[in-house]
Amino acid sequence: MKEEPGEGCPSHLIDARIAELGDWRGETLARVRALIRETDPEVVEEWKWRGVPVWSHAGIICTGETYKAVVKLTFAKGASLEDPSRLFNASLEGNTRRAIDLHQGDTIDEAALKALVRAAVALNTSARAIARPARSRTRPKSARGAS
Repeated sequence: MKEEPGEGCPSHLIDARIAELGDWRGETLARVRALIRETDPEVVEEWKWRGVPVWSHAGIICTGETYKAVVKLTFAKGASLEDPSRLFNASLEGNTRRAIDLHQGDTIDEAALKALVRAAVALNTSARAIARPARSRTRPKSARGAS
């Protein structure tokens, strides 16, 4: 896992959020975080939007939001991911994102969650490779004939 060192680094902020919650939500967020890190050792932890843990690899994999009654994992490109275990149970109406709402007492299907993380990383890395424009070997028109 890559990150910037220091007290204000994203991983320390996520640690603090987990400790601050101090209940089932903190435990759930910690478990999900551990599963993501086990699945992708190169994951980058980020802290965005004034307090949302984000896990990225060549783009956002998912966010980990905590609310009073739910821990919400939102996969940035979830609508493009296969979900044979049907983990996605929220934000199903959109064309891009999909979410997993975890409630107190829910059991996490760890194998299925890891499969979603792997699929999200594969999608991000394939999309990034496709999105890179090929460099043209021809000179721009303004440079042609200008001698």
